[in-house]
Formats: sequence, C-alpha cells, structure tokens
Amino acid sequence: MLPYPRIDPVIVHIGPISFHWYGLMYLLGFGASYLLVRKQLFEDSQDLPPDSRQEAVAFQLNQLDELLFYLVLGVVLGGRLGYVIFYNLPYYLGNPKEILAVWHGGMSFHGGAIGAIFAGWLYCRIHALDFWKWSDRFVVTVPIGLGLGRIGNFINGELFGRPTDVPWAMIFPEGGPIPRHPSQLYEALLEGVLLFIILWPLRRRPWPEGRKSALFLMLYAIFRIAVEFFREPDPQLGYILWGWVTMGQILSLVFFIFGLFLWWVLGKGHVV
Repeated sequence: MLPYPRIDPVIVHIGPISFHWYGLMYLLGFGASYLLVRKQLFEDSQDLPPDSRQEAVAFQLNQLDELLFYLVLGVVLGGRLGYVIFYNLPYYLGNPKEILAVWHGGMSFHGGAIGAIFAGWLYCRIHALDFWKWSDRFVVTVPIGLGLGRIGNFINGELFGRPTDVPWAMIFPEGGPIPRHPSQLYEALLEGVLLFIILWPLRRRPWPEGRKSALFLMLYAIFRIAVEFFREPDPQLGYILWGWVTMGQILSLVFFIFGLFLWWVLGKGHVV
C-alpha cells in the first residue's frame, strides 16, 4: 500500500479569498488549450500565400479569444448543471440556492462537454464559422485539461476508487480506513496522457472535418467506462443498473454512440 500524499487543497489564503489547486488546474487546462490551438492556427497558415498569411492569422486569433470565452462559460455552467441534473437532482430541487454554490464541489465532465459544445456551436453560428473545424482544433487539446482536472480531484481526495488490495492502493481521508484504487490517477493517465498522445499527432491529418471530435468522444467514453469499474460510485446514486452500472458509464455510453454516429455521418460528407 502507498501512503496518500496529504496536500492542502488550498494553495494560499489571501484574506477571505482562498486559491485552490483544483481551480488552478482549470486555469492551466484552459491556458494549454489556448496555446495549442494558437499553435495550430500558425501551422495551418503555412499553407497560405505569404502576403495574406499575417492578416488571416490575426483574424483567427481574435476569433480564438472570443470563442475561448464562450467555451469557458459553457464548461463551467454546463459542468455545474450537469452535476445537478445527472448526479443529485432531488437534493438541489430541495435546496435550489446550492445550485450556484460551486465552491461546495460538484462538476460533471459530461455536462461540461455538452455546455462547451452548445457554446461553441452558438458562437460559430452567430459568426458564420465552421463549427467542426474549430471543434477539431480544440478536442485534440482537451486531454490536457482532463488530466489536470483528475490530478486536482486526487489532491482534494475526492472521486476515489473502490476497495482493493493492490500494492499501490491508498487510504483516502474521506474514504474510511479501507485501501482503495487511486482511480483519479488512472483517469489522469487514460483520459489525459494517453488520449493526448493519440489525438495530438492527428491534428493535421486530412480527415473530414468533425471526425477528430467524433474520435475524441468515442475514446473518452471507452476510457471512462473502463475506469468506472475501479471508481467508487457517487454515494447518493450508487449503481444505476444491474448492481454494477454507474451513471458515469451510462453517460459515457451515450457519448460513444453519438461519437460513432458523427464518425459515420461526417465521413460521408453530410452536415450535422
């Protein structure tokens, strides 16, 4: 068994304000996406004539700044509403003021993804931009934020795994005196490191636009469904079906089916 490293979730207190590691991971994830999408814009501009390259890049960088703002809002609002609806709706119906209390915890990746998709689609719709082109640019960078977010969960000692006797098991402060899987680290490796290793080299692959987004949805779903077998279900929900299926697996299955549908439809050149 390995000792759980007790890291204070709060980086620093400045008066009544506290800065948390988890919040820092969000900032780092968004920052990494911004820099890597920016890198792609410069890479794509190499195919343009030199006299129009600078103007085209400057225009798209302005679009990137605005679009990222929309995406951040979509992730935060969607992540919170996703948690409220998918994971603890009866509680929040009885305590509606708690819906806005994000500092008490409770964010859903699936809700955040839905929120980001809607926000990105809305921005592209308003400004007559190619949604799938921008989506593909972002999804190859998303695993960095996913991996950092799971490290934040690990520092918080939340979303820990099921009881186990493997040599690398840990006793989490909120998990009782039972050794458990450090499932947050499993997710950081699969949804973060491995997914980035797969997707980032594909950024300039000349696939039909949107297929990288479809692949992201399918691969994330596969990794999340697998890790859920090692992760402790949310106590207020437990297992949803047959004594072993979790809410995370059900939502991920929906993502996989949607990604598979997109892969097929976009590969045929249809517009969704």
